[in-house]
Parts: sequence; structure tokens; C-alpha cells
Amino acid sequence: MLDSKKTALFGASLFALSTAAFAQTQTMDLPQASSAWFTAGQSHIEAMLARQAKTGKAKNVILLVADGNGVGTNYALRLFDGQQKGMLGEENVLPYETTDWWAALVKTYNINAQTPDSAPTAGAMNTGVKQRFNLINLNENGIHGDCATVEGNELTTFGEIVTGMEKSVGVVSTARITHATPAATYAKTADRNWEDSVPEGCTAQKDIAAQLIDAIEAGTVDLAMGGGRRHFAPEGVTTEEGNAGRRKDGVNLIEKAKDMGVQYAWNTETFGQLGNDAPVLALFNDSHMEYEADRADEDEPSLADLTRRAIEFLSQNENGYFLEIEAGRVDHANHDGNAARVLRDGVAFAEAVALADELTDDEDTLIIVTADHEHAIAFNGYCGRGSDILGLCYDVAKEGDKHSDEPLLADDGKPYTVIGYLNGVGSVLKQVDGGNDYSGARPDVTQEDATDLDYVQQALIPKSSETHSGEDVMVYAKGPWAHLFDGTIEQNVIFHVMHHAVTAD
Repeated sequence: MLDSKKTALFGASLFALSTAAFAQTQTMDLPQASSAWFTAGQSHIEAMLARQAKTGKAKNVILLVADGNGVGTNYALRLFDGQQKGMLGEENVLPYETTDWWAALVKTYNINAQTPDSAPTAGAMNTGVKQRFNLINLNENGIHGDCATVEGNELTTFGEIVTGMEKSVGVVSTARITHATPAATYAKTADRNWEDSVPEGCTAQKDIAAQLIDAIEAGTVDLAMGGGRRHFAPEGVTTEEGNAGRRKDGVNLIEKAKDMGVQYAWNTETFGQLGNDAPVLALFNDSHMEYEADRADEDEPSLADLTRRAIEFLSQNENGYFLEIEAGRVDHANHDGNAARVLRDGVAFAEAVALADELTDDEDTLIIVTADHEHAIAFNGYCGRGSDILGLCYDVAKEGDKHSDEPLLADDGKPYTVIGYLNGVGSVLKQVDGGNDYSGARPDVTQEDATDLDYVQQALIPKSSETHSGEDVMVYAKGPWAHLFDGTIEQNVIFHVMHHAVTAD
């Protein structure tokens, strides 16, 4: 005999099916019923009706963050990925945009900032509370740059919580592993920039690199892979790439880690030699890892490679794991106003998401895909379909689906690209005689110019580095309790869904 909960679910399912059947009978004779758009819409509804919430306990949680991949950047990524596959682009569906993923809009502001910084946004996802600009994992009493406000204001991270549940913890990033987003999995600091040192007299906390080694020693991080080697090597020590370390305290944290029994890798060859019997520290670049467009296979593994290895390593723990994976360089290319590299790193991120999904089971693994913030990216109109997302905006054709092959012209008589930025190094305003006055006009741009890998999109406000923006980002999820992502949420709610998933009865 069905209990009341099952009866209610059964009744709801019958209602949904009967409603769908009734709708079908009502639309069969519509003139648009044979349209591919119409039937695709019906199929979408059927897929949504068939979707079932999973309410078991999550053994594993994977949080994938494409830094700076807000709604707008993700839109460009969807088109770019589709056009690379021979589509017009707009119809493309990214791996995390299918109907078996639940989704919500996420508000990203910080306690004291309308436009967020990566440190407190990542911290919010890792602790469950919003934080202050430029701080990592301190509460509202923490003050940027003030060591005295660290002690007593530290927050407990999700990684620390699941370590107490005897789960393993891993962090992967294409940025420096000491950079804001990956650091939020293990560090607590009054300044996100204290990657290899703290101010003189600061005894309340260690630098971020030292905190990572401490976390590995304490067992709250079992695997860390990314860039940032220079922050682990002291001044006077030459790294594998032939550059100098930056630590002023004389401590070689790489050697310290090795002495602790940690496995160390620094290129693709040594990455391939990593075993499964000891914690992992892999530092593939002195600073950030290379952009995907510039990456040499023999020097650095791809984000998908790192994802596969991390999941294989962490899956050895029968109690499960928490893994944070960041595509950090999506953000950096946006800051540079270089959309071509933004989107290539975005595709690499999408591939990592698809692989993580393939390697795990929806029944016991909660996968979350999101961004920490958006950028001041903008999209021009009125472009016809299939206009190269990295190229010029072409006019809408009167017949067929594809654009007319005629570039649209602005009122200055010049063509313009689909993507632009509100501010950045591509500003059309140039400094006059080194002073505070700016003037200028838009330069001409061709399709060949615009689609070059190194092209910097035109921008309005002159800035040496393009800024973040405060608009929402998306969160997509599948697995246990993924259905809790719905509507519009605060960013710190992501932690609470993860926590509920691993503690649910």
C-alpha cells in the first residue's frame, strides 16, 4: 500500500501526464503543430515532466566554477562552442544546459560591494555567508589588510566540515592555486594578495601558500593542482621554469611538502607519474597556467586532464570527497578584453564539466556548475543569426536562417563587432599628451581583425584592466538535492545546498 507521500507523488504524476495529453489533443490541429520549433518545445516539456528530484545523501560533491563566466559570457560561450561545431551557434546546448540539470540565478554582491570580487564570492560558496571585498573566509568583522581582525573571525569551510566526515578534499585551478577562488577552499586571510608573505608584525595568519601546505599536513586538503609555483619557492631559488621564487621567509614549501611525503608534479610528464598512495601538490606554472589557446601539451595538462586525475584520486576514499575545480583564466582574458581566449578557455571548462558528469553517478554525486561573478561584457545588435560571435555583426537576412553577409554599420559609418566591453584596454578613448584628457574615435575593424586570437574588443571607458560587473550568474546542478537550486538565490546558498546534500537522512 502506498504511503501518503508516495500517493501524492503518484497523483501529481497522473495529473502531469493527463495535462500533457490534454494539451497535445488541443494543439494537434494548430497550423504550427508540424513546425520543428513547436515539436521541440513539446519535447522539452515532456523532458521536464519526466525529471525526478534525487533526495538521497550525496557521497561526493563537485563544485565547478568558471571564473567570470556570468550570464553574458556564458551566452558567448554557447555560440562559440556551437559555431566551432559547424552550427549557426544560437541553437547550441552546453553540457550543463540540458533538461537533466536544475538551475537558478545567483546574486553575487559582497557585504560591502555592489560589484563583487572573486575572494568573497568563492568564500561565500565555501562557508555559507557573504564576505567582505578582498577577504577570504573571515566574517563581517574582518577588515581588508588588517591582520588584527583575523583572529576570532575565521569561518569554517565546507572542506573542513567534510574532512570531519572522513571525506577527501581536492582543489584544481588553471589560475595560481593561491589565487582567490581556489584559496577559498582552504585559506583564511585579511588580504587575498598575501599569497607568499604577510605584512611585518602580522602573526594572526600565515600567507596563503603556507596555509595550503598546513592544510595538506592537517589532512584538510588531499590534492591541490594548479599554477603559482613561485609563491612556494624562496627568493634565490630557481624554479623548474628557470625563474626566481618569491618567498621572503626563505622557506621552500615545495621541499617541505616533499619531506612530508607529498607527491609533487610540475609538468605533464611528472603529472603522469602521480600515484594514488599519497597527497598531491602539482604546480604547473610559476604564475597562472597558460590559456588554453597557448597551452603546450607537453608542459601543462588540460583542465579535463586535471579533472579526470582528481576524480580518480579522490574516488579511492570510500567515504567520498569534495572537489572544487576552477577555470580561472576565463576571468583573466575578460580582464584583458580578449574574447577569443575567454571562449577557448570556456570550451575547456565545458569539456571538464562533461567529463566530471561522465565519471560520476548522479545517484551519489552532486555536481554544481557556476561562476563567481560576471564581467562588463556587452553584446551589440541587430545581428543576423550565425554572425561569428568573435567577429563583425552582420545584417539580418530577409530569407533563410543565416545572416545577409552585409556588415551592419554604426552611425560613424564603420562596422562593429558582436562583442564589446563597457571598459578596458580596448577603449576607443586615448589619453591626450599624457594628461587627464581623453579623446578619440572608433578605429575601423575587419572580420579578419576581429577574429584574430589576439584581438582586443573595442571598449568605451579607458581602464588598464576591464572590471567585473555586479549582474547575476547562473548555477546549474544535478545529483542529490540539485532541485534545491531554483528561482533567484544568494550566492552563499550554494554552500547550504552542498551541506544539506552531504548530511541528508
